[in-house]
Amino acid sequence: MNRRSFLELTATAGALTLINSLEGWASVSPNKKIRAAIIGCGSVSNRYIPHLQSSDKIEIVSLCDIKLERAESQNKTYKVGAKTYRHIDEMLDGVPFDMMVTLTDMQNHGELNRKALLAGKHVWSEKPLANTYKEGKALVDLAKSKKLRIWGAPAVVNSPQFAFMSRLIQEGKLGRISSAHGQYGHTGPTWSAFFYEKGGGSMPDLGVYNMTTLTGLLGPARSIMAMTSIVNPERTVDDKGKIKVEAEDNAHLLLEHDKGVISHIMCGFNYFDPHGHEAENQTLHSIQIYGDYGNIRLIGYDWETNGVMVDTSWDKPPVLMSKDKGGYVWQEGATKTAESLLSNTEPLINVEHSLHVLEIIEAARKSSATGKKIKLKSTFPWPVIK
Repeated sequence: MNRRSFLELTATAGALTLINSLEGWASVSPNKKIRAAIIGCGSVSNRYIPHLQSSDKIEIVSLCDIKLERAESQNKTYKVGAKTYRHIDEMLDGVPFDMMVTLTDMQNHGELNRKALLAGKHVWSEKPLANTYKEGKALVDLAKSKKLRIWGAPAVVNSPQFAFMSRLIQEGKLGRISSAHGQYGHTGPTWSAFFYEKGGGSMPDLGVYNMTTLTGLLGPARSIMAMTSIVNPERTVDDKGKIKVEAEDNAHLLLEHDKGVISHIMCGFNYFDPHGHEAENQTLHSIQIYGDYGNIRLIGYDWETNGVMVDTSWDKPPVLMSKDKGGYVWQEGATKTAESLLSNTEPLINVEHSLHVLEIIEAARKSSATGKKIKLKSTFPWPVIK
């Protein structure tokens, strides 16, 4: 089952530092609901729309897609009752709303998010936040200047399994941490060319999950060395037929964290996995953290968590713990951050963290191209879990 079929079938302190006031938010709806506008009504919206609708604090008032029929179809399928638009400018001039949820091709995220901020809207953006670190930093600065909020996927720090692993590490249950590994890949999307075009690639689509998880658990990366490659130079996709692959479909990253900790991430569009996107029954691990007292393994994926295997004994087998997902799903980020606007609380998801991951992606490509170790300048409030 490909990703489209799956999606259609299954249809913080740092942010507080960034923006410590909601005084500029004059557009709160009288009924104390966040009015959400979704731009991009493709396959991912099949998961976002129902989750946003599950909250009594959110109302979807606008749906926008360059293919208007897709917006109209989703409006009807999910009985949204929203206004539909073909272009972001029409949507911004249309029904008033408070927060834009960006679900378009990743190459368009930066410009769309900028337009929304300039129009006085809060933003939740699917990954990545922007196409370059410079563009992403400008978005964050713009949001701060206008007393607005912007966040970027993924929402992996929300899972109970992330919190469980973080506490084990912070409490010293694994001893002194030295190394970590993350991996995520499949044989590549078939429904759109943008994954393989400039600005796409396996890092912003797949590796972004592990980058967020490992930096969230181990702290910001200080430097990176990486190798990327294109294994399959041509692809056949639904929207454009046979295309030339321009962005990496295979990547390996070495990240240097504080206190001598080194993590490794591998991601790609050429990885056979019989589970594909049906991760509910995945029993293998995608994240592993090593200390000198023990190691832990995240079973399943960081976006679809199935528990944490804890191995801290010389003579007893490892134990599967933290099996309860607690309602966590990967598409919850927009819902949780929107609700935080009403409650004036800080979500665990932090835009500075998203910006740090964006710098990692850009630096990985530079490292691969130059063969050099690249120092990173961004950071974020850590630990994520207090």
